[in-house]
Amino acid sequence: MNETYSDTHLRTILHRTKRIAVVGMSLNEIRPSFYVARYLSLKGFDVVPVNPGHAGKTVFGQTVVARLSDIKEPVDMIDIFRRPEHVPPIVDEALEMFPDLQTIWMQIGVWYEESAAKARARAVDVVMNRCPKIEYQRLMGELRMGGFNTGVISSKL
Repeated sequence: MNETYSDTHLRTILHRTKRIAVVGMSLNEIRPSFYVARYLSLKGFDVVPVNPGHAGKTVFGQTVVARLSDIKEPVDMIDIFRRPEHVPPIVDEALEMFPDLQTIWMQIGVWYEESAAKARARAVDVVMNRCPKIEYQRLMGELRMGGFNTGVISSKL
């Protein structure tokens, strides 16, 4: 259930990623999916919100789409904010729609071994049970500002 990912591996994923489809993003500002997507957007990532219940609405300057197949341009990462039982069709659709997909990221509490294996067989990196916002903050030294020991040594102030 808990996989180990090296800091180098996670840093590589975050540095190469430009466009992220956030599947299951809520427009409720107190929901984790909203503030994670907002944070990533503020950090310069192009965030595409995916939620059929909010399709057509606008958030962070982006139009919410109902499903991954509604996205017309390539994405680098799929960030999944759905319960584990919903993961297989999301991963299948992502692999079908985005031949150059680099990463499937499943949020804290979300993992699905069979879908991860399917993605990895297509040379797609998979991160499960982690949050890209938390990892970005930890690896870029931002958590340190809140008094957390990130275990990362940096000369950044």
